[in-house]
Amino acid sequence: MSRRIIAYAALAVILLVIGLDVTASPPNPYTAPSVFALGSGAAPSGGFCGALPD
Repeated sequence: MSRRIIAYAALAVILLVIGLDVTASPPNPYTAPSVFALGSGAAPSGGFCGALPD
């Protein structure tokens, strides 16, 4: 196989995964977290392995 065929196949798989993700849960800009929270006052959330318990 040539590299072009493999590149097109990889792009098709990536687009398929993105399409499945969007159809499973459509994006909602009102509940989405901010992309960059630099100095916005938003507290970090989620797990972090280096964080000490309170």
